[in-house]
Amino acid sequence: MRKVYHGATCIVENPLCQIGRNNLDFGKGFYVTDIEQQAINWATRIVNIGLPQWLNVYELDMDFIQQNAMCKIFDTYDREWLEFIVGSRNGMDPWRGYDYIEGGIADDRVITTIEDYINGDISMKYALKRLSEHQPNNQICIISQSLLDNCLRFIKSEPLNDLARKEVNNA
Repeated sequence: MRKVYHGATCIVENPLCQIGRNNLDFGKGFYVTDIEQQAINWATRIVNIGLPQWLNVYELDMDFIQQNAMCKIFDTYDREWLEFIVGSRNGMDPWRGYDYIEGGIADDRVITTIEDYINGDISMKYALKRLSEHQPNNQICIISQSLLDNCLRFIKSEPLNDLARKEVNNA
């Protein structure tokens, strides 16, 4: 079992895969990370000011995933990862056929490089050089609802701000 986190503006005991946008890094799915601070940062980002902020904690059954899922795992920011992200953001659905995708996030540290590459302002070679200067964060996208239902177990939710704590006290 692997502990993973999902930062949100609500408690997510029973996550769904098919809500959200298609053109995210790894497509439409339920996103978690094994980096607690990253999930906290996601929940507490500026767009969520004025909303309750929660850290949802889960156990992810990696044995079940390895035995039952079509997986794609990116270990580094490399050419394959860059092409996958660009394809996904351009609506080309490179994630189709996968149940589980894991790898680096196209976050604030690297998004300028990706956008420069998409716009044709820099070459693939230069984009990869710039990306190599960064250690990837981690995101896991579970695309298959059936897989999600069988491999992810909700443990708890922790309030991250006063609005969330107020919800706990009013329950």
